[in-house]
Amino acid sequence: MVAHAYAVAFEGVSARSVEVQCAVTPGLPAFSIVGLPDKAVSEARDRVRAALSAMSIALPSKRITINISPADLPKEGSHFDLPIAMALLAALDILPADDVERTISLGELSLDGALVSVVGALPAAMTAAREDRALLCPEASGAEAAWVGAAKVIAAKSLADVIRHFTGQSPISPAEPGTAFVPENGKDLRDVKGQERAKRALEIAAAGRHHILLVGTPGSGKSMLAARLSGLLPPLSPLEALETSMIHSLSGLLDEGGISRTRPFREPHHTASMAAIIGGGRTAKPGEVSLAHNGVLFMDEFPEFPRQVLETLRQPIETGEVMIARANAHIKYPCRFMLVAAANPCRCGYAFDPARACSKMPLCAQDYLGRISGPLMDRFDLRVEVPPVHFTDLDLPNNGDCSADVAKRVSTARTVQEQRYNAQEWIRTNADADGDILKEATALCGEGKAFLTKGAERFGLSARGYHRILRVARTIADLENCDRVQPEHLAEALSFRLSGFENA
Repeated sequence: MVAHAYAVAFEGVSARSVEVQCAVTPGLPAFSIVGLPDKAVSEARDRVRAALSAMSIALPSKRITINISPADLPKEGSHFDLPIAMALLAALDILPADDVERTISLGELSLDGALVSVVGALPAAMTAAREDRALLCPEASGAEAAWVGAAKVIAAKSLADVIRHFTGQSPISPAEPGTAFVPENGKDLRDVKGQERAKRALEIAAAGRHHILLVGTPGSGKSMLAARLSGLLPPLSPLEALETSMIHSLSGLLDEGGISRTRPFREPHHTASMAAIIGGGRTAKPGEVSLAHNGVLFMDEFPEFPRQVLETLRQPIETGEVMIARANAHIKYPCRFMLVAAANPCRCGYAFDPARACSKMPLCAQDYLGRISGPLMDRFDLRVEVPPVHFTDLDLPNNGDCSADVAKRVSTARTVQEQRYNAQEWIRTNADADGDILKEATALCGEGKAFLTKGAERFGLSARGYHRILRVARTIADLENCDRVQPEHLAEALSFRLSGFENA
């Protein structure tokens, strides 16, 4: 007899259904697993044997063969323990074969039969819903998987509970979704003294999902500004929350099944490797650019990152997705993030301060910021010089709008963009608009066209720079609730494109 169970193999943020076949045949006693299993899957036979022994279930003195089909697809991860056990129990007539075939299962088995939480419960639930099957998973993963309401989720503590459920002795109630939480952000934009131009740039960046580069002396407030960006962004929409949580589920970052509506804020250290930033490794896991999907990627000390890492950001910034190519895998991850980079103007950090700048100026600053290549610099919509704040100004009262007020304007502008691009699924903000859609959205008047043409010729803007100015100007107009982009909006966008630390 051959029994069938179903599991999933992960390919990027999607989970592919695979069949686990179990045959118990006469022959020398053996327990083998075939179908391109990795080390963790091959070791499942020992965990399954020990778990069954803990429940006083003895394996027959026959040949047990487990085949995970399709056989040419690599199988990785300890989550195959539970489906292997399910197929074996169905082959031994301990579990009803029909019920097992109507279930996708994943989970790691401990030696005493307890089920251990694994990553990827949310994508697995999506696959179960698509194939009209139930999902069986460890109790710790149930709240996460239950967010996919179209799939029945059975969350069990142990293999013994699974047996009692499928035999009708003690049915398990369907799991309930975890709590959707919005963490409090106690960092207010008013805490930053001065820096009104940088605050304005931050508001524009948040409203249109524009990439921003902050350059200033040490202690001028670059990191403080970036840390307060989360308080300006609107909550994730249900679709965005699901997209982001799928990636975080694969990385094991979901906390007790709770899906956060707060946009991700990732801040890798400048010593991070390319695999950590872009994604990769032996199993082609998502990197920081994908973990920041629909949120913010803050890269402090930007020129200190390895040159190779910085250059690999160019394609993800443009396309919103990254392809991880390995010998045994080609995985595509979404990565539509807002890049916020901070840098000192030179190695010593005081290029803007004539009293403290080193004797190597201006070559010191040119060499240091020269680590950011021209094509990468061209992808920053907003480039802001953050001047130093005198210590005597720190005792002054807080000024400017608080984060809550700015967040309301940002939310209103985002709503306008959502309505404008409603018919285009791939466009959510002005930063995504391109081609005829961008031309229609900006609808420049004759004076505006003449101004932008003159500015492009005067400052030698590239085609990319030209379109990015249009996008930023459209965002500025949205913040002011203007239907058409006016010359003053273009002028402000162009002023943020130019800076005192490099040429446009």
